[in-house]
Amino acid sequence: MKKNIIKGKTFAFALRIIKLYRFLNKEKREYVLSKQLLRSGTAVGALIKAMFPLIVETVPAKCQAKTLLISLGTVQVNAAIQDN
Repeated sequence: MKKNIIKGKTFAFALRIIKLYRFLNKEKREYVLSKQLLRSGTAVGALIKAMFPLIVETVPAKCQAKTLLISLGTVQVNAAIQDN
């Protein structure tokens, strides 16, 4: 089975966000900003987890990363529009 680059990178990103959250929380005593950073930083992984099965089924392997990023961008734009 081929290793998935996108899942690996999002997992590594989430780990870095968690480390930054802990640093901001303990060292800098920044609670509000660090909590929002944790939520938004780990939401990327949740979005990819939700979108990835749909893309794998419908898109050829060489186009999956680009299609996934476009799909995530669309989800983010729609969420921003609904918030305002």
